[in-house]
Amino acid sequence: MTTTLPAGLADATRDDAGLRRFLHGLPGVDQVGVEARAASLATRSIKKAAKLQAIDMAISMVDLTTLEGADTHGKVRALAAKAKRPDPDRPETPRVAAVCVYPDLAATAVEELKGTGIGVASVATAFPSGRSSRQVKLADVALAVESGASEVDMVIDRGAFLEGRYGQVFEEIQAIKEACGEAHLKVILETGELATYDNVRRASWLALLAGGDFIKTSTGKVSPAATLPVTHVMLQAVHDWFALTGELRGVKPAGGIRTTKDAIRYLVAVREVAGEQWLTAELFRFGASSLLNDLVLQRRTQLDGHYSGPDYVTVD
Repeated sequence: MTTTLPAGLADATRDDAGLRRFLHGLPGVDQVGVEARAASLATRSIKKAAKLQAIDMAISMVDLTTLEGADTHGKVRALAAKAKRPDPDRPETPRVAAVCVYPDLAATAVEELKGTGIGVASVATAFPSGRSSRQVKLADVALAVESGASEVDMVIDRGAFLEGRYGQVFEEIQAIKEACGEAHLKVILETGELATYDNVRRASWLALLAGGDFIKTSTGKVSPAATLPVTHVMLQAVHDWFALTGELRGVKPAGGIRTTKDAIRYLVAVREVAGEQWLTAELFRFGASSLLNDLVLQRRTQLDGHYSGPDYVTVD
């Protein structure tokens, strides 16, 4: 992706001092305001027909994820089967957007999902801590891409960011983006470690300036992970980026989103904060492992008029 930045944004990326001036010149986030708006939007009710549509939309936006040390090729194959047919008894149920795994298991996911249109996302860059050399991080990305991953989820160096070494973080994201080739790059901010909404806004803009296709809240390994107010801040960033550049970038909340009610709250936020055009898997994803189970259960409830219970679906 090559972006011709407006003069003000181009100036910001020339050196570390320019990045600092730009990032610290961003308007501060009104903590009370963003939390109040997130809470208010979360109370929106959705009628039955619209709820089924929202459930199907949410299923189509899931990055079905397994990122455990005990992951096996068999587990990835099972996850791929679930991604292709989330509800085997109802083949019309949408497929998920992608399956997300570690780099050494990406080839297995690619093989299982060949021809389905379902993406394979691989975490990289010494996930989840990001504590390694750039050489090792680039090798991690190379393994993912060579294995066929169509998406790479990198983690930023939070230590460098919190120390104000913005140029270092910027250059690393640029290097990872180049190493991705045709694969899309999702930049994980690990917002639970950034402490303030102002830092979330700055990290979001830094990732966008460096070329991230998506900004992602969390690894799922740190608490708190995704929250509605943090996601509001990130959605506002991509909305403002589009207003300045005409270019659409995506957002991915990940970690802690487990219920259909939660997912619908996020979809409402997407529509109200970023805009309706972000309501697509190309621009919004849920990073989740158990969310799909509840979405399938609630989908059955909407169609059958009664709750099916976990015995009727695959529960991980």
